[in-house]
Amino acid sequence: MSNEMKFLVVDDFSTMRRIVRGLLKEIGYVNCEEAEDGVEALSMLKAGKFDFVVSDINMPNMTGFELLKAIKEDPALKHLPVLMVTAEARKEDIVLAAQSGAAGYIVKPFTKATLEEKVQKIMQKLAAAA
Repeated sequence: MSNEMKFLVVDDFSTMRRIVRGLLKEIGYVNCEEAEDGVEALSMLKAGKFDFVVSDINMPNMTGFELLKAIKEDPALKHLPVLMVTAEARKEDIVLAAQSGAAGYIVKPFTKATLEEKVQKIMQKLAAAA
């Protein structure tokens, strides 16, 4: 089931998108698309069927928090787990991510093990809630 899941990786930095995508592939999630900001991500999410969003926080046009808010306000998308990625582990960011409905939080740079653990934890929570 997990390998069928479709991920959307959102980051304004293409190298970072490639890294996350590569790590997801190594974990076994090969179905992955990319968006370079929240605006592009939102239109992709509305147009296609995705199962999981990994989004950077600091992006131009629409931040990760704005994207998260838009996802959670859309009845068709609000079920989507969103894993937030950031370069700084600021306490207020972590609190805001949790309050805004983020499924999890990860600080760059991170390893495959960290990403895998976070994604699996989120999946387990979703499975339990389903």
